[in-house]
Amino acid sequence: MQVTETLTEGLKRGFTVVIPGSDLSEKREKRLAELSKTMQMPGFRPGKVPLSMVRKRFGDAVAAEILEASVNDATDQMLSERSLRPAVSPKVEVVNPGTDADLEFKVEMEILPEVALPDLKALNLVRPTAPVTDAEIDEAMTKFAEQRAAFEPVEETRAAATGDVLSVDFLGKLDGTPFEGGAAQDADVEIGGSGFIPGFAEQIEGMSPGEEKVITVTFPAEYHAANLAGKEVTFDIKAKALKRKVVPTLDDAFAEANGFENLADFREFFKTRLDQARSSASRMKVKRALLDELAKQADFPVPETLVAAEFAEIWRQVEAERANGRLDAEDAAKDEETLRSEYRAIADRRVRLGLLVAEIGRANNVQVTEPDLRRAMINEMQQFPGQEKMIIDFFQKNPRAMDRLRGPIFEDKVVDHALELATVTDQEVSTEVLFADDED
Repeated sequence: MQVTETLTEGLKRGFTVVIPGSDLSEKREKRLAELSKTMQMPGFRPGKVPLSMVRKRFGDAVAAEILEASVNDATDQMLSERSLRPAVSPKVEVVNPGTDADLEFKVEMEILPEVALPDLKALNLVRPTAPVTDAEIDEAMTKFAEQRAAFEPVEETRAAATGDVLSVDFLGKLDGTPFEGGAAQDADVEIGGSGFIPGFAEQIEGMSPGEEKVITVTFPAEYHAANLAGKEVTFDIKAKALKRKVVPTLDDAFAEANGFENLADFREFFKTRLDQARSSASRMKVKRALLDELAKQADFPVPETLVAAEFAEIWRQVEAERANGRLDAEDAAKDEETLRSEYRAIADRRVRLGLLVAEIGRANNVQVTEPDLRRAMINEMQQFPGQEKMIIDFFQKNPRAMDRLRGPIFEDKVVDHALELATVTDQEVSTEVLFADDED
């Protein structure tokens, strides 16, 4: 095999590879001979079919098979001998298939850069924490009880107050004309609730059963019905019946009715759940801080093919959000060139971090095990109860879907390794700060 380097430009590499035609001819004849030993044809005993007939029937298929195998093997050998790691699958162009001459083909690729490993022990990170307070546990328990509140009819005649549910008939009108979907009978509206158009429940507070009233509200600008979005409308309201909310008492009986041994067990459940949420948020914060520090050290050239692929995926999501009217207001105000430039920078950062994280994992023998993947699959199944078999079948039939699980697991393991080596200082913060959604 003769290899000539034709391109060395940054991370781009190009080669011309030539394999003697005699090598391919020998492989073709050997493969045809193997087929002749198992081939069956009328008039011939098994394995006794003349080689000329085998060649006539299978010659083209065998030539294509040997060509593909020779190109793949030669490419792998060339990469191995030169210690090259392609960023994506090399582009191969056959110049001469080697049917009656030497096999010649071109290989072009972008290679992965040399990545210098950072000194993880030199990193100093802050991990925000927010211990769970008794008041927060009380609040969580109270909300749980309120969600299981009952509503009892109010026998006496009185005005609807916050927390009550008022049953009403209503008719909505736009410019004095009833509009589709704007009428209902015996609709339950919680006073102080958020289930109706902003301003609706607020304006029927104080109404008593039997009372009628006309209110004016404005639909939100992002309302799903375009003919009503941002429009001012009126509603003819007739109050019919009133119910009051009865929140169950937080005691042992309530706890037992909801599957707990007693109120103490009930309280411990909420403490554990809040602790888990805090721990998860705390980890996400320190993980982001770690990745930000690593990004500062990811100073190396990156393969354009990887950046382009990452940007294409990001931009596909941006366009989908724009088409559905869900694009962030800040992004919507930017011109196309600015928006593309900013998201391309994000794609570049993601690729750099991905390569650096991968190199840290490779250097430290971080592995994703089968038990890791099984746990991830179980987590996926728990999100879709009743569809467990369908999810298992999906992953078994789609290896790439399993890779989708593998990537985040690998990243988390590398993060765990880095945090073990780095100096991490806990810092107590407010709950609001802990759960604040920081921008990338």
